Amino acid sequence: MKQVAGTLRLDLASYREKQAFAQFGSDLDAATQYQLNHGAHMMELLKQKRYAALDVADQVISIFAAKEDYLDDLELSQVLPFRDGLATFMRDNYPELRDGVRAGKISDELSDQLKAAIAEFKSDFVGTTAAEQDPADAAEDQA
Repeated sequence: MKQVAGTLRLDLASYREKQAFAQFGSDLDAATQYQLNHGAHMMELLKQKRYAALDVADQVISIFAAKEDYLDDLELSQVLPFRDGLATFMRDNYPELRDGVRAGKISDELSDQLKAAIAEFKSDFVGTTAAEQDPADAAEDQA
């Protein structure tokens, strides 16, 4: 978990630096645009309601998902529902992965299992979100 915290600190420091730089420049290269987008998603992910902190395993899994770029193509308004839905999904479907995360370092095997579970959840999340955003398209699909 120290590994996640260390890389998170570096990512957020880089984001703040790029964010300050971007205020003065209009032409940003693709790498800078990616870092700004990724940083904005990471900052959004870290928001928690008062007295409603996530379980540490859920926090690590959501940060892992963000570090692996599962959130970067979502709208910022979808980040918190994604995080909360992912926590419920993992608790209901993959408690052994949550226990593995809670136990300590994320091994290569655990990493692969987490990626597969997160991809499964994201596929469902994106499909559900798309249907909710455009009910006319969902009605056409059912016809």
